[in-house]
Amino acid sequence: MTVFDRTTQDIGNIVEFGHVNVRVPDQRLAILFYVAGLGLTRDPYLIVGVDNAWINVGTCQFHLPVGEAQVLRGVTGLVLPDVDALMERLAVVAPRLAGTAFAYARRGDVVEVTCPWGNRIRVHAPDAARFGRIVLGMPYVEVETAPGTVEGIARFYREMLLSHAAVGEDADGRFARVPIGRGESLVFRETARDLPAYDGHHVQIALANFSGPHALLAQAGLITEESNEAQYRFQDIVDLASGRVLCTLEHEVRSMRHPMYARALVNRNPAQTNSSYAIGQEAAVWTMPPA
Repeated sequence: MTVFDRTTQDIGNIVEFGHVNVRVPDQRLAILFYVAGLGLTRDPYLIVGVDNAWINVGTCQFHLPVGEAQVLRGVTGLVLPDVDALMERLAVVAPRLAGTAFAYARRGDVVEVTCPWGNRIRVHAPDAARFGRIVLGMPYVEVETAPGTVEGIARFYREMLLSHAAVGEDADGRFARVPIGRGESLVFRETARDLPAYDGHHVQIALANFSGPHALLAQAGLITEESNEAQYRFQDIVDLASGRVLCTLEHEVRSMRHPMYARALVNRNPAQTNSSYAIGQEAAVWTMPPA
């Protein structure tokens, strides 16, 4: 009889990573960067006005409400199917983003990109060993945090959100990894550099056990918003022994009964253009084909 390691199939309580939300002052520049440059897709069904934009990337999104710029204290990791084509698109939009913080540089199969307001995005080519079957997606969001905090952060996610969070170390230093869903992660990486003040950006997750973490967070006085029956928010990640704030990152927490849980997202094939068009090739596939 074959013996399987069943733990490799465990997901944990955080079953979905939904979106990263950062405010942008100019939606026109945002569309140039995220849609024309990165090659992502503006959601065609929801939030289609001029005050916000939802940008689809595989099963995840960026939310870009208009307002004073917000900058994630860290880097958002993306997987895109063709980094050569990405470089071509970025070169096309570069002149129209002159005078902003926009920048990009390629290092092998990784492209480091900075949005017009300073948000850092690290784009990877598909890599089954690192990212599973993802061809188009947001496999991780990496948040920078102060030295000596990752053990407490991992404990917070294990005990308050019932996650399989763990501490690790690599060439870039120590980190806490919080696995989410089938292929995403929140990563908290220690850094010695001075961190800017938290500016209100947030991430959205969904929980299988929704009420249990809510009760624990409420008991600790950490709930910041009771949004509705299927959603609440918190932002301080604290040391459970001392109560000291280890990191601040607002979490929009949804249940699996939330109307938008696991909503199917439209992803376009950015290689399709009006001058080079092939019928039936409009949609992008976000996972690898069967082995």
